[in-house]
Amino acid sequence: MSTKHSIAAAKFLKDRDKVNHHNQTFWSVRVKRDKMRDDVPEWEELREMASELKLYSNSHLDELLVEFEKNATANGAIVHWAKDAEEYRDIIFSILKSHDVRSFVKSKSMLSEECELDPFLISKGIDTIETDLGERILQLMKLPPSHIVMPAIHITKEQVGDTFREKMDAEPGNNDPTYLTHVARRNLRNLFLHADAAMTGANFAIASTGDCVVCTNEGNADMGMSSPKLNITAFGIDKIVPNQEAMGVLTRLLARCGTGQPTTTYTSHFRGPRLGGEYHIIIVDNGRSKILGQADHYKLLNCMRCGACMNTCPVYRRTGGYSYTYFIPGPVGINLGMAHNPDKYYDNVSACTLCLSCQNVCPVKIDLGEQIYKWRQKMDDFGHANKEKKLMSKGLKYIFEHQGLYETALTLAPIANGLPRFMLYNGLNAWGKGHEMMKFPKESFNKMWKNHEVQGKEEK
Repeated sequence: MSTKHSIAAAKFLKDRDKVNHHNQTFWSVRVKRDKMRDDVPEWEELREMASELKLYSNSHLDELLVEFEKNATANGAIVHWAKDAEEYRDIIFSILKSHDVRSFVKSKSMLSEECELDPFLISKGIDTIETDLGERILQLMKLPPSHIVMPAIHITKEQVGDTFREKMDAEPGNNDPTYLTHVARRNLRNLFLHADAAMTGANFAIASTGDCVVCTNEGNADMGMSSPKLNITAFGIDKIVPNQEAMGVLTRLLARCGTGQPTTTYTSHFRGPRLGGEYHIIIVDNGRSKILGQADHYKLLNCMRCGACMNTCPVYRRTGGYSYTYFIPGPVGINLGMAHNPDKYYDNVSACTLCLSCQNVCPVKIDLGEQIYKWRQKMDDFGHANKEKKLMSKGLKYIFEHQGLYETALTLAPIANGLPRFMLYNGLNAWGKGHEMMKFPKESFNKMWKNHEVQGKEEK
């Protein structure tokens, strides 16, 4: 039985050049990450500290979030709380509507993707503009991101050139990346200067100071928050950290793991409103407290959204971000989708080889592969277990429980080596669609072992 993921992946795999490019691109980022790791002698100690800090923060949300609100309010910010995506969207719309906002610029925020903010605001007549270059390209192309850090890396420069010629009057035939970047910068600068309001997400929210910290390479968050006088920051409750020292540990890992840089170009702290302006902060749950209560999966809240698990994942690298049905692809997306709605996103659970490479590179030591394995054990409980696999498992169980039948099967297995190919490679053989079948040895291990025992006794 094919899943939505396997069907989409099969389509992606038809273009071998695209697959190879996608695979090599993300593996090169993994290699950069490894180089960064090798240059930091205390790397594993940092990972352990980061994991412990996130576990501490997420187990003290009641204290840290209240402390953050107190300090942010003292800084002049207006703090809002949203229990779910609907409240999050309504709060933002209410703020914008009360200020008669028509043009709204946003820096990259996975929370806004999660809560489907852009289409909601656009439907309300607010011109909502993504200012991260990758996100802007995808917005103009009407496509979702395929990676949480490099959202448009799967788009070719020719596609970007065609889009910019249509939307920004770029020169015909000029697909030079530097030129196209200048075209986008010129266009975005004008949008920044004439925006009525700006919004950003947050990589970290510091309880002890009330700061919202944003890490970018383009400076678009700074441009947005510096131009209009109405500013908004929104973050999930899992972004809270106790103090600046904790943030320092996490920032040493974030860029090194995500993009292979020592640090992002900009690490910006937003604390209070501009002179004569307003600064709103929205703290969002949207299912996070539910995840916190799941004994096998609460470590998901450690995630910093660095994307390292995707860059190393052999399935993501070879099937692309659009083959997943949850808006975040890769290992962490599989787990988050299941934690939020297993009935809707169960098909992604099959997109894992259980190689555990993801959790070996995770800077905050989330047991991503092991969690996926645990989700697989629950598929029957959810009513989504593969019927073919269930039937096969029952058949194998019966054989394994009857020794005579098992040994007969081992004895007869080599007959398959001589069968015509069409009898082995057909619609019933899922393995054979992408692999050559093994050759069964003429002698089973059981028989070899017994013969070895007999031979040993004779020699004595």
